[in-house]
Amino acid sequence: MNALLHNPPVLGIAAWSGTGKTTLLTKLLPLLRAQGLRVGMLKHAHHAFDINPVDGDVSLWDMLAHLDRGKLDLILVEGFKHERFPKLELHRAAVGKPLLFPDDDAIIAIASDTPVDTALSRLDINDPEAVAAFIVDYCNNDIDPTGL
Repeated sequence: MNALLHNPPVLGIAAWSGTGKTTLLTKLLPLLRAQGLRVGMLKHAHHAFDINPVDGDVSLWDMLAHLDRGKLDLILVEGFKHERFPKLELHRAAVGKPLLFPDDDAIIAIASDTPVDTALSRLDINDPEAVAAFIVDYCNNDIDPTGL
């Protein structure tokens, strides 16, 4: 699985429902493209639709294997929070859900609207430019403190 995570780098956006994953991504994608990155996007949906019907839940690894990775500089993944791969956690105090990072050692940074007591990189969820800069740095350095 390691090779699937590094060429190009894969970064998940993990959060509880209602935190604003899709909203932030719609702001991030133009910023990342403006930096010259070719970004692929995967989204895990629990909703009652399927573009390509499959039996059971599709795995992240199956989805990654189907991408034309040679044409991408980065793959962002929304969802699949229970899979182990590098992730940026989004957290909003108003959602009332616990932080994910204490139970997920694959989380490499947290973007939140309130201070979080952690040694992980911390970002302001309401500052898409700062989040995009972190992601560009992730791509340029292939940061992976998880060892994945």
